[in-house]
Amino acid sequence: MQETEFNWQTKDGLNIYAKEWKAEKPQGVICLVHGLGEHINRYAHLARFFTEKGFSVIGYDRRGHGRSEGARGHTPDVEVLLDEVAQLLIEAEVRYQQLPIFLYGQSQGGLLVLAYTLKRHPNIQGIVASSPWIRLSFEPAAGMVALGRLMHRVYPAFSQSNGLKTAHLSRDPAVVRAYEEDPLVHSRITAAMGMAMLDQSRWLDGYSGPFPSPLLIMHGAADQITSPKASQEFAERVQGDITFKAWAGAYHEIHNEPIKEQAFTFVLEWLYQHQQLKKMAKEL
Repeated sequence: MQETEFNWQTKDGLNIYAKEWKAEKPQGVICLVHGLGEHINRYAHLARFFTEKGFSVIGYDRRGHGRSEGARGHTPDVEVLLDEVAQLLIEAEVRYQQLPIFLYGQSQGGLLVLAYTLKRHPNIQGIVASSPWIRLSFEPAAGMVALGRLMHRVYPAFSQSNGLKTAHLSRDPAVVRAYEEDPLVHSRITAAMGMAMLDQSRWLDGYSGPFPSPLLIMHGAADQITSPKASQEFAERVQGDITFKAWAGAYHEIHNEPIKEQAFTFVLEWLYQHQQLKKMAKEL
């Protein structure tokens, strides 16, 4: 495996940090989108697993996260976040021409890969949405939502704590401790980001049409951050090549749970299956 760091510039001039984990003999590539407050190097163990199985991994720190520039936890609107996903796919296509490309998003990143696929119809092999934010596991306080909408109108960059309970990330205390001590993790969210994500999640929660790419959507059954029920309902509601997997007892970060090796293997088998579909299509 070869690791390479690189950067790109957004249309509004921000420097975005990105990283590639290159498999020795790649047969496909996974484009990884992380969640709120974290950064892509928290997925190094996931990348190592998949590179050892023949899939290169490319990911980036979203604007306002990790080593990327931008106010912490802020975005002008959801479209600039989708533009970042588009650039990630371009980077993969340049490096891995003709190989199957998969999008993999966790939590808020799961929301983004679902929204991106529905809105922009990328020519890729499939989507993995892990613990996506389609609906929260709790109902946001009406007063906080009202305040967020007001601040979004008058001061979109207004920043406050995202309120994340770190103990709900994983049942592994070492994971929680590492998250809390990580200097590249932050706990901020702005009014613009909060309202953009809330509105986008509600749109997904009401969507019932076709899904244009093969989709694996999986959720920890004991997730107290994003709703596993919402993921299951989404999988049952949309039309297409859809697989839903619930992990009994698992918390929000499936890739950091005691069952992570089982989850990685499940994803790998799904990737192999859909990679083969592309090979079969070429042979016809």
